[in-house]
Amino acid sequence: MRLQLCRRLTRRFGRSAAAFTAAAAILSAPLGVQSAQAAAPVAAPAAAAAAASAGAGYWHTSGRQILDEAGQPVRIAGINWFGFETGNYVAHGLWSRDYKSMIDQMKSLGYNTIRLPYSDDIFKGTAPASINTSGGMNADLVGLDSLGVMDKIVNYAGTIGMKVILDRHRPDSGGQSALWYTSAVPESTWLANLKAIATRYAGNSAVVGIDLHNEPHDPACWGCGDAATDWRLAAQRGGEAVLSANSKLLIFVEGVQTFNGSSYWWGGNLQGAGQYPVQLSVPNRVVYSAHDYATSVAQQTWFSDPSFPANMPGIWDKNWGYLFNQNIAPVWVGEFGTTLQSTVDQKWLKALVQYLRPTATYGADSFQWTFWSWNPNSGDTGGILNDDWTTVNTTKDAYLADIKAPGFAGSTGGGSGGDTQAPTVPAGLAVTGTTSTSATLSWTASTDNVGVTGYDVYRGTTKVGTATGTTYTDSGLTAATAYSYTVRARDAAGNVSTASAAVTATTASAGGSSGCSATVALNDWGSGLTATVTVTNTGTRPTTGWQVAWTWPSGLTVTSSWSANVTQTGQSITAGNMSYNGALAPAASTTFGVQATRTVAGASAAATPSCTATS
Repeated sequence: MRLQLCRRLTRRFGRSAAAFTAAAAILSAPLGVQSAQAAAPVAAPAAAAAAASAGAGYWHTSGRQILDEAGQPVRIAGINWFGFETGNYVAHGLWSRDYKSMIDQMKSLGYNTIRLPYSDDIFKGTAPASINTSGGMNADLVGLDSLGVMDKIVNYAGTIGMKVILDRHRPDSGGQSALWYTSAVPESTWLANLKAIATRYAGNSAVVGIDLHNEPHDPACWGCGDAATDWRLAAQRGGEAVLSANSKLLIFVEGVQTFNGSSYWWGGNLQGAGQYPVQLSVPNRVVYSAHDYATSVAQQTWFSDPSFPANMPGIWDKNWGYLFNQNIAPVWVGEFGTTLQSTVDQKWLKALVQYLRPTATYGADSFQWTFWSWNPNSGDTGGILNDDWTTVNTTKDAYLADIKAPGFAGSTGGGSGGDTQAPTVPAGLAVTGTTSTSATLSWTASTDNVGVTGYDVYRGTTKVGTATGTTYTDSGLTAATAYSYTVRARDAAGNVSTASAAVTATTASAGGSSGCSATVALNDWGSGLTATVTVTNTGTRPTTGWQVAWTWPSGLTVTSSWSANVTQTGQSITAGNMSYNGALAPAASTTFGVQATRTVAGASAAATPSCTATS
């Protein structure tokens, strides 16, 4: 059985819940500070501010819109990049890619904001697992703890004009919790850590807000008045903790599962927010957040309604859309996603995108959103990236084209309107390595009046791939054969440079010896562990695949894995390469990982792996 690392064990939808109608009537209060502000008309940007770059500085709210520091409306059109909330304690995919290249690729696709989930574990000095630093990749992350890596991601995103929303996803890496606290992570810890992370990024406007807790669900209530379960009251306490450290941050508050007996997706039910608004001491800071999913997460009654998908706008209006429609507050759909495999899911996503309001028609006077997810290893939705962590699921990405806003308030095309200037020609194209089946190229970055978004690589006259950075490896070649390559740069407006000077790469002859070695690095926390395995080609010819095996005692059970096909039979663990990491040049390395739980105290995780290479 292939063991995949999933975002959560399951998503559950409550079919029934205790009714809070009587309590809600007793505790009903005026809308107060937040709703009074919401009654104001939608703000228009000042004429003097119109020339400023949309999205600059910290943000605040006005009615249903989010405004930047200059008062211009902005639209969050972003992506979820998860991992800090898992046992890796770091954003996933860094075992395959450099973090900067991933963020560059996000921006080149038109995403302007990153939602970055984390758990409270990272405040304990956790060491991130499975970061590939070979060949200079992620070189500036060496030796950093999880928060140090988060700093790098936030800072780099800020330097290229992207924003970050930090999402307190879980109390610990073990899994999602219904309430904002657990016996192991009390409310006092939640509040202290919210304040700590707000303090950490105070003065750094790349971080525009904090999502207080992911997907509250039953027994969490809204407006019931019970301090132990009323998420609305807890959100006020959490929001005040954040604002005490940085009063400029937005406070993102998700819904619950059930309100007055009416149930919806975890975190997606905001029916009570109009009657019981979140009220904070700093005005214009609350953004309500909903989560919404398709059948690849769970089947719901509305998907089989004869009127589907025409019934969906009414369902969205009831649960969260009314807050935007009535100009009460901005609404951010913090998570929505699907594998897109079924016709129902395809219709659902098309309908939701239209409901969120196309940017070309409505500009920033629209719903805010971050798609789930960038990662391909989300078990119930997949991602924008394919399993190789590099190529894009262009079908899924295309569904979002109408609601993207690369410039926060701009149209879907990105870049500057009327941009006709092509990037400069890539210079210094060189062959940096060859095997019998591949050639690796590098070049000097091009420049552009707006910004270079990527490069197209040509073998002869055939385009063989694209790159967001300045390196590319062309594989599947024939041994002892000469190939000619050129590279062209492109920008967000679609302008393409002329071709670079050509270079010739000659692949190596077949032959030589094959072999590989494997080493294991453990991150052991007692009840469980992660093992990062490094595979190195020790032969004189490239590998086309590899298999690693080792033995663990019966007290250790593999629960998940990444970048390898992993099976466990009794005490024997076997791991084989994926389609994208089996080919290794001589002396080249790759990594994969497994996560295991310890069912017998003291069970040793030490292992001496064996490695077999094919070539």
